[in-house]
Amino acid sequence: MNLRDYIRDIPDFPQKGILFRDLTPLLGDADAFESAIEQLKSVFVHEKIDKIVGVEARGFIVGAALAYALHVGFVPARKPGKLPFRSIRKEYELEYGVSILEMHEDAIKPGERVLIVDDLLATGGTVSATADLVRSLGGEIVAYAFLVTLVDLGGGAKLGGGRIVSLLDL
Repeated sequence: MNLRDYIRDIPDFPQKGILFRDLTPLLGDADAFESAIEQLKSVFVHEKIDKIVGVEARGFIVGAALAYALHVGFVPARKPGKLPFRSIRKEYELEYGVSILEMHEDAIKPGERVLIVDDLLATGGTVSATADLVRSLGGEIVAYAFLVTLVDLGGGAKLGGGRIVSLLDL
């Protein structure tokens, strides 16, 4: 199955000059979504992974499905004010401002092996901030997994401590 057939290109969104890669058709097609999760599962099935951290918001969809498939725990990295328990936070810069991610302070135990998952790797800022949260809790990053990497944006250069797995490079 060619997953590229399930990604819609939307020019000038969210602003002029941006080509948005819309993955919702892939997520909305049962066969394409299953194929994507099975492909990622096949990469990591023999790795020792304790937790998958999914990045808000589409990383929750991919990460939770992959955590289920691999029979490991799932941890959400959330926007501020969404988690009910004591949390740690990381502020990071975006192309157009500053954002914050939070994670429960007991979500990852020291030494746990973590796979960080998001739908798409662009500039790498959000995933890098997520990695900082994982490391601050003592987690060891095994790898990063994405459905798509936008290669020209160079986000992979910001990620350290684990290999990068992407099903499609665009």
